[in-house]
Amino acid sequence: MNKKYGHSRQLSIGWSSCLCVFLLLGLAHAAPTSQTAFRTEQRPDFAEMTLEELMNIEITSVSRRPQRLSEAAAAVFVITQEDIRRSGTTSIPEALRMVPGLQVARINANAWAITARGFNGRFANKLLVLMDGRSLYTPAFSGVYWDVQDTLLEDVDRIEVIRGPGGATLWGANAVNGVINIITRQAKDTQGALVSAGSGTDEQGFGGVRYGGKVGDDAYYRIYAKYFNRDGGVDASGDDTADDWDVLRAGFRADWEVRADNV
Repeated sequence: MNKKYGHSRQLSIGWSSCLCVFLLLGLAHAAPTSQTAFRTEQRPDFAEMTLEELMNIEITSVSRRPQRLSEAAAAVFVITQEDIRRSGTTSIPEALRMVPGLQVARINANAWAITARGFNGRFANKLLVLMDGRSLYTPAFSGVYWDVQDTLLEDVDRIEVIRGPGGATLWGANAVNGVINIITRQAKDTQGALVSAGSGTDEQGFGGVRYGGKVGDDAYYRIYAKYFNRDGGVDASGDDTADDWDVLRAGFRADWEVRADNV
């Protein structure tokens, strides 16, 4: 049996580093690989699934082990990659609006208040938020800076949301009102190159670049960069609040498998 290990990092960078990021992506794209550079990713069509098949979707956040959704002893809602793609959301907080019973309020152009079971506020700290099993809380106030928690949405496999204290017995602190576990795709499932871009009235410009490759027989990686420019909001009088913002981010993930005969 193979053991899988993963490592991921995300960082925000300024305009002065933009050229370096895309140069890095270009070098990675030029590296030799046995995978196809551009390809159409095959994802399950949930619209074609029966009710029984939907209930058998595998989740891990309730008991910290893979189990079927129908067997979970908690109120669980799963946002799939297909849900994210069809919804047209451009950020994780916006995707969480699809979860029933979860209060998602946008304070301004770059701040959100997210919680469950009431008492919502920007610094709400009774909802445990994880990405790939790692807590996203900041020690400053035990809450989440939602404007910082961002990644390429095409790399998100699913978001599992437990509403209520059902996960507190396993997850412990901050899981009183529920658990949000953002699970990203493994690096071996995102091989090749991906480019996405768009624009609109609120999202005035956004785009992302990702490249995944393989090192040896058991190691995989991906690197990405994304940018967005969001328009500011207005107050109750219709005046501009001057909170428009733009961000350039970059990050990577590396996974490797250790064979049983090497342990």
